[in-house]
Amino acid sequence: MTPFGFTPENSDDPEKNQGDGSVDFAAMMAQMQQQIQQQFSAMGISAPGFTQSTEALPKTIVRDTAKKFATAKGSSPIGANDVAKIEEAFTIAELWLNEAVFFPQSHVSGNPAMARTDWVDTTLAGWQICVEPLAIGLATAISDLLSNATGDEGQSEAESAMQIPVGMIATLLRSFIGSMIATQLGQSIGGLSAQVTGTHDVGLPLVEPVYPSLVPQNINEWGQDLDIPMDEVRIFHALRESAAARLFAHNPWLVSYIRTSISEYGKGIRIDLDAIQRQAQEVFDSAAADGKDFDPTNPESFTIALNEGIFTPEETPAQREALTKLETVLALIDGWSEEVVSLAAGDRLPNLVSLQETLRRRRATSAPAQQLFSTLFGLEVSPRLAREAQSFWTAVRIEKSIEGRDRIWSGILPTAQDLLTPHSYLSSIEIPDDLSGLTN
Repeated sequence: MTPFGFTPENSDDPEKNQGDGSVDFAAMMAQMQQQIQQQFSAMGISAPGFTQSTEALPKTIVRDTAKKFATAKGSSPIGANDVAKIEEAFTIAELWLNEAVFFPQSHVSGNPAMARTDWVDTTLAGWQICVEPLAIGLATAISDLLSNATGDEGQSEAESAMQIPVGMIATLLRSFIGSMIATQLGQSIGGLSAQVTGTHDVGLPLVEPVYPSLVPQNINEWGQDLDIPMDEVRIFHALRESAAARLFAHNPWLVSYIRTSISEYGKGIRIDLDAIQRQAQEVFDSAAADGKDFDPTNPESFTIALNEGIFTPEETPAQREALTKLETVLALIDGWSEEVVSLAAGDRLPNLVSLQETLRRRRATSAPAQQLFSTLFGLEVSPRLAREAQSFWTAVRIEKSIEGRDRIWSGILPTAQDLLTPHSYLSSIEIPDDLSGLTN
């Protein structure tokens, strides 16, 4: 298989050759750094810094990339008029939610209205916490791969002959993987800043302490082509934002739950060289059939290789289980928010049905969280699952109560299968009045 990312020059080069005839690996590594950075630059991405950072997911790269993209898309400053309109929408939303949610209003103070760049700054720490386990998992997989390559008896004969320090390779590749994910995450966050309507629009707990906040510029664009008064549009999004804030404020364990799911996915990452070689051969054969040459030093070929999944680890059963767990909790959060907003708004918003339909239609094609998780994990939260989740929460409220519905968050969460049978789920979690039979 052709080496990934760099092509060592001829070892006969006196500058690359040691006096004893072995390869000067330090020079080779420097060349690898330079070529990878050139490849990133050719793809329109700022060359990531290959430093000796101990960070699995470099914060500086994430922040700088995200701010660059957010600024490029245009970030309007927040004026006094924006703040006044958003505050009015929140006042109405909180009042209505008091009748539809068991969790009381969070009284943590924060900026109710944010510019796009403010949203990036506000949510960066939360993104870091959520995605870092993925970078750690990939870095661990790289280290394991290289450790196994040395064999049980230490360095192989080829390594001894070339004097290749495996630790140096591992450090560089970990830096490369971390920088690549940080760049990808930064691009995603910067792109999302032009779409999200609020801090919790992505359905994730991204701020601590939790408080609701909206992005006026994006809300104005969201409702621009609708024949609906902007006051209604703002209240609709204020309801969604405040509902999510109440949920996360009173269930902080959701942060750990989501992060654990991502950690379990990251821990399951394994890099199978045989699988990579098979995938690579398929790409080479496909390129040859199209009359094209595959050159790993060519940025265009490099991009095609990444898109074809040459360097993507194979998904394990444990990872599939973690993704199912993550997909279900995201659907539960989304479905609960829709149920709560419908109940709180009732007939108070004349255009509620149109607003909800617009939201569903747009989220089916460009849901913010789905875009990000699809990019990083290949996870796509099914719109069908979100609809089933909403129906589940509505059924539970009808059978129990608002309090009974919301107390489920403090217990065992339903599975995707449970969403189809809410009555059976409720029966399974009920504690019988007579426990005497349990002692027999």
